[in-house]
Amino acid sequence: MSEVEENLLNIRRRIQAACVRAGRDLSEVELIAVSKTFPVDSVRDAMDAGQVAFGESRLQEAEPKIECLPGSLKWHFIGRVQRNKVRKLLPHFGWVHGVDSAKLAAYMNEVAGELGLFPKVFLQVNVGEEVSKGGFEVDALRAELDAILSLDRLEIMGLMCIPPPGPDAAASRPWFVKLRELRDALEIDYGVKLPSLSMGMSDDFEVAIEEGATHVRVGSAIFGKRPPASILLD
Repeated sequence: MSEVEENLLNIRRRIQAACVRAGRDLSEVELIAVSKTFPVDSVRDAMDAGQVAFGESRLQEAEPKIECLPGSLKWHFIGRVQRNKVRKLLPHFGWVHGVDSAKLAAYMNEVAGELGLFPKVFLQVNVGEEVSKGGFEVDALRAELDAILSLDRLEIMGLMCIPPPGPDAAASRPWFVKLRELRDALEIDYGVKLPSLSMGMSDDFEVAIEEGATHVRVGSAIFGKRPPASILLD
């Protein structure tokens, strides 16, 4: 068994334990193995362990990986989405985490229509109101949500966040609670279902699951220390 396979087994055990603590079913949580900067061999090792969903954040790096790997894999784009990359991005990624403006959503909807696609989208919320991070401010999201929900090619899955850095995993909990409570309030106020919450990474995914995460994005805890960005393919 490879190191990646061993790490994945450990992560799955921790996910299951977090679900038990939260009284949740394991099927409610999807693990996204964040393979950005890791070579194709590492992805194959994860595949051998049964991993299906992978996350990438750089289109130029992701394209050659996706093209040489089985079409049965599920690819999530987890980086900040640039308008000029949307047309190339959508054919490769069925899931997009990080749509952070109504204008970007409208353009993505237009391109998806031209390409005959229906991408699944998470709306990124800047829960900590950090200047250095993208994402909707809460008031802006409320003001623009009706327009976003009217877009006929985007399937709005729910919300996504990256909490402010903290000293330990517990420091992320209030931000995860904030995102979950915002999602719950939006469902009531707008009469819409937003079933998914993309939150939690290698250092805090267990806390995220306890607070309602449906998608956790785990990279280094699976693949180890990130290699130089130039080492991408076999």
